[in-house]
Amino acid sequence: MPNIKSAEKRVRVSEKRRVLNKAYKTSMKNKIKAVLLAIAQKKSVEEIQELFKKAQSAIDKAARRGAIHKNQASRRKSRLAAKVKAYIAAKEQGV
Repeated sequence: MPNIKSAEKRVRVSEKRRVLNKAYKTSMKNKIKAVLLAIAQKKSVEEIQELFKKAQSAIDKAARRGAIHKNQASRRKSRLAAKVKAYIAAKEQGV
């Protein structure tokens, strides 16, 4: 336990930030999982694109808030976009 007043404040602030960052990260991960689940269940292209837009938004928000690094956000969006694109291409080939 800190003895110095400023250190006590840092503990309070750090905990508050940790909880907020966790919320942003959890939301982001859940939206990414929704896209991957929709791909696995072979949902419609329109539905997957809509879920992908929501996931991109959540990733950008987490990066903007500082919950994740901007490069991590770019990497996650890129990998997810590649999977969505591959699914759409496979769907068009099958039709």
